[in-house]
Amino acid sequence: MSDLLAQLREAFGDALHCDAATLAQHRRDTWVLNELRDLEGKPGPNPLAVVEPRDTAEVARLLRICRRTHTAVVPFGGGSGVCGAVQVPEGAVVLSTARMSGLVALDDVNLLATFRAGTNGMQAERQVEEAGLTIGHWPQSIELSTVGGWVATRAAGQYSTAYGNIEDVLMDLEAVLPDGSVLRTRRTPRASAGPDLRHLMLGCEGTLGIVTETTFSLRPLPDMRRGQAFHYADLASGLEALRLLMRAGHRPPVIRLYDASESQRLFGRYTPEGRALLILLHEGAEERVAVEVAGSARICREAGGTAGDPSAVDDWLQERNHVPGFRGFLEKGIILDTVEVACTWDRVGALYRQVTSALAQVEGLLVASAHSSHSYRSGTNLYFTFVARPKQRAQMAETYTECWRRIMLATMAVGGGISHHHGIGRVRRGFLEDEIGATGLALLRTLKRALDPESLLNPGALLPPLSPPEG
Repeated sequence: MSDLLAQLREAFGDALHCDAATLAQHRRDTWVLNELRDLEGKPGPNPLAVVEPRDTAEVARLLRICRRTHTAVVPFGGGSGVCGAVQVPEGAVVLSTARMSGLVALDDVNLLATFRAGTNGMQAERQVEEAGLTIGHWPQSIELSTVGGWVATRAAGQYSTAYGNIEDVLMDLEAVLPDGSVLRTRRTPRASAGPDLRHLMLGCEGTLGIVTETTFSLRPLPDMRRGQAFHYADLASGLEALRLLMRAGHRPPVIRLYDASESQRLFGRYTPEGRALLILLHEGAEERVAVEVAGSARICREAGGTAGDPSAVDDWLQERNHVPGFRGFLEKGIILDTVEVACTWDRVGALYRQVTSALAQVEGLLVASAHSSHSYRSGTNLYFTFVARPKQRAQMAETYTECWRRIMLATMAVGGGISHHHGIGRVRRGFLEDEIGATGLALLRTLKRALDPESLLNPGALLPPLSPPEG
């Protein structure tokens, strides 16, 4: 280890950090079980060192050194992940993208912006807004996450119904592969040149390479914005309204439907008790917004909706980037999480019923609720929340795992997808084969072996272990 540290010190100088505070800050993401282990005094190991490369060349240098010395490397962006994709094994080096930050180029003619991968999401958005443009990608973690992290987790933003998810916004990228070679994809609006190599990095969670630069396709800032709200007798009625909106071709950037429980919890002063609230946010050119507002309102009313106070949309806009912490709940013996899944329209009602019914059987359950936040022509997502207080604090991790297991099994039973936008990490990896099939998993393993034969790049994330892990 001393020889490795000497090599890193010679190669990176003051970009190498070995102080206790920095090591502790980079050993994990914000997954609930990581938070719980810290609270219980059972934290995972610190990395051997944290390196902050300044550019793509230094990332490549670090990966070559670590491959020669058989050292695991864990990429670290904003640390805002919630699925356990960052959990440092003993003796690993953390590659932080903190120094790879900032706007590289802004192209108003082609509506493109290139950023270094460690750029904070909100800073990136503010920089293009100064030019009258927007990325249009608004994950709830925008103030905490990085643009490289968006790619690595295949993220979705709150405005995705109109503007698409990260794969729709991403134009091209630069990444360093595990052997230190550099992949640069072509800058073209579309290509038919074999498989799209951007998708090696999209959703790979840092297991196949390290994203160092991203180029996004931008759009002009909207001329105006207008909100609407409707409430429904139940979630099923609201889901039918969503389906009809998407079928008709309306694309409000924000379409969010909350079940009765979440409507009362989040929008109680706007929603009659027992009703499900739907909020719509329209934006763009004035003429387009006027048509979409009128057409969407007609469909929502015809589907049984009652017009509500559009101030609910204003409240949502003010609170939308607030990311609640888990520690306060955990200290009170309460375990909780959010789990986003997706399915086609004909299955979404059954998905809601089966998941909430399965959770209701968990001892100590306090809340099982859901909302839809991303819709498509052929389906939608459901974003479940569970809250439980087991009888004994020692049962918190077990209760957490059981809630997740029931959600995953119920989702697969109705033919849904187990992850919509938070990724796999460690919390879902045991269900990945059920999602993509034995052939799909074997293909991923083959790709991983080809690029990273010693499995040094973010080991333990995404792919389930070949044998059950100890403990």
